[in-house]
This record gives sequence, structure tokens and C-alpha cells, in this order.
Amino acid sequence: MAKGGAASPGSAMVLEAVNRDRMLAVAGDLIRIPSFKGEETAAARFLAGFFEERGYEVELQEVEPGRFQTIAILRGAGGGKSLMLNGHVDINPVAQNWTRDPWTPTVSGNRLYGAGIRNMKGGVAAMIEAAEAVRLSGVELKGDLILACVAGELQGGVGTSHLCENGPLADMAVVPEPFGADNIVTVHAGSAEMAIHTIGRARHMNLAEQSIDAIEKMCKVIPALKGIKFRHTPRPDLPGLPRINVGTIIGGIGRDHNRSEATYNADFCSVVVDVRFPPGATAAMVREDVEAVLDAIKAEDPEFQYEIEMPPPAKYRAFTMIVEPFDLPKDEYILDSVLRQYRTVTGREPRGVGSVLPWSYSADDTSKLYRAGVPCLLHGPAGGIESATAPDEYSIIDDMEQVARVLALTALDVCRLPAS
Repeated sequence: MAKGGAASPGSAMVLEAVNRDRMLAVAGDLIRIPSFKGEETAAARFLAGFFEERGYEVELQEVEPGRFQTIAILRGAGGGKSLMLNGHVDINPVAQNWTRDPWTPTVSGNRLYGAGIRNMKGGVAAMIEAAEAVRLSGVELKGDLILACVAGELQGGVGTSHLCENGPLADMAVVPEPFGADNIVTVHAGSAEMAIHTIGRARHMNLAEQSIDAIEKMCKVIPALKGIKFRHTPRPDLPGLPRINVGTIIGGIGRDHNRSEATYNADFCSVVVDVRFPPGATAAMVREDVEAVLDAIKAEDPEFQYEIEMPPPAKYRAFTMIVEPFDLPKDEYILDSVLRQYRTVTGREPRGVGSVLPWSYSADDTSKLYRAGVPCLLHGPAGGIESATAPDEYSIIDDMEQVARVLALTALDVCRLPAS
């Protein structure tokens, strides 16, 4: 691949308009607003006000009753293709043992610390700064630049699914997930989350001989799950797929797992698992493989009973939607454009393009956009590899600024293409 890239007319003006301090101010405002999944509305309303003050066309979309996400459009002059920048505002749980206040943005060296900044308020701030640089530069776009600040990505794409069903959509999209400013990711795993329940018979410990312990039955399930050989076509670029994780276990009396009576054995035990699988496999195949293993246990143990709910019920606060795998064809224009803009901004080739590990083991909203007819890819700022679920979560500031520059030039390029 050639070094560098040909600059589009207006590129210098747009790059000059990128402002690091302005981007960090937006990121800091977002950090200050807790926005766990299901609790994104305060952040959505803040963003709506931010965009309205700056002349964007704004829509607060009600994803579920009382739950909103923000769509902002920088309208073009007309006759051009549109680009969507799509980032989620829901954040991971805040871990223990922070050494600073997670809700107070803190800059230390090249790091911005704060709850949710890595996954993915740093990317959201970068895409907002890209749009602001275009707007403030005065360079005219033909097509629309759409900023989708969505809810529920951490539930499997609730907000983006709503967007795909109700619009607006775009001709192309970039999702700035925290995979590193020197990576352009076009492949990700599918994710099939499910709740698996074992069903027992509760008795007082005085009558233990009459009981069936659901927790004891689950102790057979977990090693069997970890040993599953899932059906799939191996991919050398994704050697770690398929993979399974048992993330939650809970047992008690009744389907709400009442745990107030330790003198009784549990008659209902549940695990929530996540199976990541490669392109070519499906969530339906994953479920069939899990059922086959559980049926084998049942064949050896007449007292063994199980149920599967896929995806898990909302009460588990896990994924409520299946995420299918994503594999962008290499000839899509959005990949060519982001590559060219990356070279223009950095003067070098990206570190990784296509499948980039471990990030391609993740699952995100690109698959839903692509299935809705929007070619898209992942390009966003990095933080610590464990920082989304560890104390002192951070995003790398240089990465945020570099991504903002690449996204701004990508908007300039795509939104000047003639509409089909």
C-alpha cells in the first residue's frame, strides 16, 4: 500500500478546525453523567441540547418507554452520499478500587480518566469533534453527516436496532469502538448470550434425601459447557473462536432465586453464558450445540432437568439481543476511504486492518448496521485493554484526537460523493 494519501479540497481547513481542548471538554461532560445501560436518558438529553445549540437537526428517539437516544444531523447541501458516525453512551459497571473519582474527568499525561470513557465515551467525543471540525471549518458537504449517540449497545444493540428499524440510516458508517487509533477493524464475532437453568426439588435439610439440588446439577453443566465442540468453519484469522464464558451463576428457591433460606436446597439455579462464534456460524447453531450437550447429561441422569432462554430475560441485565457475526467485504468504499484518510493524517500505514485481535473477538453494532444495508467498520481510540471493567478506566488522548481527524476527513470524502 502506498504511503500517504491525496488530500481532498478543504482538508487542511477541516484538520485545522480540530480542537483537542474542545473534544476533552465534551468527553468530560459525558463522564460526569452516569449512563449505565437502561439509564442513558440524562446523557441523551445533554447531547440533544449540545447539538441544538450548534444548529444540528436533532431527534430524541424513544427506544423504550422513557428511554431515549440522540440522533443529530449536520445537513449537507444536497445531492451527496451520507455518513453515519455511531457510538453508544451506555457504559460498563464501575469496578471497585478506583484511585480517583470515576465521575470526575481527570487528565494525567496522555490519558483521560473517567467512568465509561474507554467504552466508549472517548469514541463518542472523537466523533462529535470530527463533526464540529467540519461544521466550524465552513467547508460544505453535499450529503448529510449523521451522529447517532445510541443506547443499549451493551445489551446487544438495542438502540442501533431501533435506529435500523426507524431511521435515519446512511450510505456508510463508522463506529469508533475503543480498538485503537492505528487499527481499522472490519470483522467481529457473533455473540449468543443465554440463561441456562437447572431445576430441582426443594426440601429442608432434614429431608435432604428427598431433594434434588439444582446447584449440584449445575455443577455438571458448567464443565460440560466449557468442553463443547461447536460446529463452525475454522478461520485462521480468528483462532480463538468459538469461545464460551460462564459469566453469572445464581441459585435459590423459586425462579427469582430466593436466597433467604440456607436450610433448604436450591430448586432453581441459573447461569448466564456468552458464546462468541465466527462468521459462517449462527446463533441457532450455537443453541443446538448447547442443547446437545445438556441432553447428553439428561440421558445419564434421569433427575436432570434444564431450560434455556436465549437471549436471557431482561432481569439478568445481560444482552437482550443476539449479535450475529460481521465481516465487511474488502471492496467496500468506506474501507478505502478510512484507509486513505488515515494515511493523510498519519503519513503511515495502519497497524491492523480487517481481523485485529483481540478486538475481533468482540461483538458490537456494526453487524446490525450492515444487515440494514449500511457498509461500516470500526475505528476508534484505545484505552487500557482491561480498563472498561477495571478501576481507573481511561482513554488515550492522542488516539482520540487522531480518530477525530480521520473521521472528519472521512466525512469530507464520503459526503462529497454523488448520491446514487
